[in-house]
Amino acid sequence: MTIRFNTPANWPTRGRPYHHGVVQPAGRTLYITGQAAWDSAENIVGAGDCEAQAHQCFDNVEAVLSAVGGRMDDIVSLTVFYVDPADIPTIQKVRAERLEAAYGPVSILIQCAGLVDPEFLVEVIPVAVIPEDRFQDPRA
Repeated sequence: MTIRFNTPANWPTRGRPYHHGVVQPAGRTLYITGQAAWDSAENIVGAGDCEAQAHQCFDNVEAVLSAVGGRMDDIVSLTVFYVDPADIPTIQKVRAERLEAAYGPVSILIQCAGLVDPEFLVEVIPVAVIPEDRFQDPRA
């Protein structure tokens, strides 16, 4: 079982979907490549719309997780790259919609000058641990 925790010595999470510490359980560690707002045909979803792009990022994450029997609450670490600081509230809103606060991973937001495509506004890079009893080999 994943142990997610906060301490009184750290700032409060105020109900947001992250924790200051996550102890990785036994299971299969899944490293997911950065997920941006591409659909399966490599079309950009939500050009100019950070909310639509963030949802597409998480849709892509869910697809990778489900391919191995994983769920969003299996994410133990999340790195989010964004271009415009004005988009932080939108990114946090989408995170709160897609990740339950009780299962929030450790997390970091990193502002960058740009992403691989100049139309990308956000990209997410999760690490998940899939319990052995749910893990499915995607090659099978």
